Amino acid sequence: MPEETLNSLSRASSSYLRSAMRQPIRWNEWGEEAFAAAQRDNKPILLDIGAVWCHWCHVMDRESYDNSEIAALINEQFVPIKVDRDERPDIDSRYQAAIAAMTGQGGWPLTAFLTPDGKPFFGGTYFPPDDRWGRPGFKTVLAAIAGAYREKHGEVVEQADLVMGAISHQESFAGRSADFSPRLVEHIAQSALAQYDARHGGFGSAPKFPHPGILDLLIDQYVRTGREDYRTTFATTLERMARGGVYDQLAGGFHRYSVDEKWVVPHFEKMSYDNSELLKNYVHAWQATGNDLFARVARDIIRWMDEWLTDREHGGFYASQDADYSMDDDGDYFTWTLDEARAVLSDEELQVAAACFDIGEIGEMQHDPKRNVLFVAASVEEVAVRLGISAGRAQALLDAAREKLYAARRMRPTPGVDKTVYTGWNAMCVSAYLDAARVLGLQDARRTALRALDRILSAGLDPDLGLRHVIAYSDPAAGMRAVAATLEDYAFTAVACLDAYESTADLTYFSFARRIADAMLARFADDTSGGFFDTERGAAGALGALAAPRKPFQDSPTPAGNPMAAIALLRLHAYTGHEPYRAKARETLEVFAGAVEHFGMFAATWGIAGTHLLHGSTQVVVVGSGARADALYAAAVAPFALNKSVLRLTENEASAPQDLPPSLAGTVPNLPAVREGQPGAVICTGFQCRPPVSDPEELARLLRAERGDPASP
Repeated sequence: MPEETLNSLSRASSSYLRSAMRQPIRWNEWGEEAFAAAQRDNKPILLDIGAVWCHWCHVMDRESYDNSEIAALINEQFVPIKVDRDERPDIDSRYQAAIAAMTGQGGWPLTAFLTPDGKPFFGGTYFPPDDRWGRPGFKTVLAAIAGAYREKHGEVVEQADLVMGAISHQESFAGRSADFSPRLVEHIAQSALAQYDARHGGFGSAPKFPHPGILDLLIDQYVRTGREDYRTTFATTLERMARGGVYDQLAGGFHRYSVDEKWVVPHFEKMSYDNSELLKNYVHAWQATGNDLFARVARDIIRWMDEWLTDREHGGFYASQDADYSMDDDGDYFTWTLDEARAVLSDEELQVAAACFDIGEIGEMQHDPKRNVLFVAASVEEVAVRLGISAGRAQALLDAAREKLYAARRMRPTPGVDKTVYTGWNAMCVSAYLDAARVLGLQDARRTALRALDRILSAGLDPDLGLRHVIAYSDPAAGMRAVAATLEDYAFTAVACLDAYESTADLTYFSFARRIADAMLARFADDTSGGFFDTERGAAGALGALAAPRKPFQDSPTPAGNPMAAIALLRLHAYTGHEPYRAKARETLEVFAGAVEHFGMFAATWGIAGTHLLHGSTQVVVVGSGARADALYAAAVAPFALNKSVLRLTENEASAPQDLPPSLAGTVPNLPAVREGQPGAVICTGFQCRPPVSDPEELARLLRAERGDPASP
């Protein structure tokens, strides 16, 4: 295609934006130039926010934005701006709040109409090109909005001002709203129980999303209290998800959500952040219950991420895998007809696979009823009895069928992978991998995680900009943009650096954690009303809704920035004794305490931060080498608690105060294990350390007592 037919998105870096560079619409990227044009020509702005993995974004692209008639109307009446929600979550979050305030719902594609100064006055999500399904078509909407802007300008401006006020009010959280109380942490857990689907697992009804934050909080509450309703809720949810079609039964890894309440039919895109947080859930659930299914799923998530989302050459994790490979693919890559399975498998393998995965003549996909989503309809043991074979034989046949089906699927046209490397999402993956590596003994996962973190710290820190939000873009033809990091990027990265320090005992990672947390305080903290803004204070170029202050508190879809910042500060306080860290963390939690009961389980990360504040940090330091030190380390790692950290040091590392964080420098070098060269472990809480122990069973007993643990696998 000749160069002159490309629109301005040909100069963009984002894969989502570049996918629209051949559309007949005169798209603009978000920036001063587009806003100046809207104000100069007195035209409303059409804002499209989407993502490369978003199926309905591509549907609307094909139906409307590739349509020359619709494009002519847009080009004449509007200034069109396209935004990638992954590249600019700060823009997306504000306009999502605006559309939700106007319509009661949000999502992607987000279609918003703005005044020339960027204030939203109307919007929605997906619009069909023509009137259908009882919904106005995009042509109708465009004509009506253009007419309203011309003929009812005063009403439009008034509506826009009201919506901007709603955005500012919704997430400004000015000042401490309540004292911190342990009761609020329990309330969050109880709110999850109230929404729990006892029949199918999960929370609420269709569509069903994973909620990793609340699952982690429930796991922690279970091991502290022994309450069986907590265990039933998280264990049943994780089991049903793992057996459902929302879990990729061949490649591993989870799709983004299920369209039904049974976890059977997914929206097929796979996100790095869903899989990183679910990886933690399955590791922690295995620690809490000893159920081997959970450990197996955790390893399988890593298998998928290693294969599809890992940059083997440079280090780091890619962002996502698309749901489909073309507009004509509606889950066909991931699903099977009975004839397709029969062509790949032997008769015996098909018998077992069809029974286990419910592969039949009629499947679950509405667009093609012959297509089957693979989900576990019957256990291997049940199928073995049904077919009159041993369970071992049935398992061998199922394993062979899985391998053959996956190999055959790999030969199909494959959904693309967005190879963009985002700082915050990578930090989440680093923490999850290090957690799994520590608990499950996965040294390859540890190396992969540290390599990814090293890339963030080497390529993501800019002397002027601070952290970058984007480390690398997916399209090799795209230029690199310097996008400033958000609060979440800083908080996730500080936590990942602390996890890396605990994994390696390399003080460099601890120093980076403190440096990044201090920068987070300097750039994002609200020193007047408390808490943290999602973008830097006084950042230049606050166009449109970016002028509305926002303090992220609700988990959606990733852990919220303010409680994550509090977690980073509380963990740093445990290593430094620097009281301002703890004070700022407590203040941050109290800014939002008055809203916790309203948000319930969607404030789960606040509950996790509250757990850190309530119980303090439990630090287990294991010193020495050899079999006894290995056993002590295994005993230290085995039990789960959100506020527990484990550090293993050689005798040389333990004897050098300059190589230890301040809170350990005065204690660890004086341990008998260091002076006498014998392996030992010490538990420290509240800057007080128990007498050292050398018996792994005694260490395990002390840790159970430390967390008040009536629950055991």
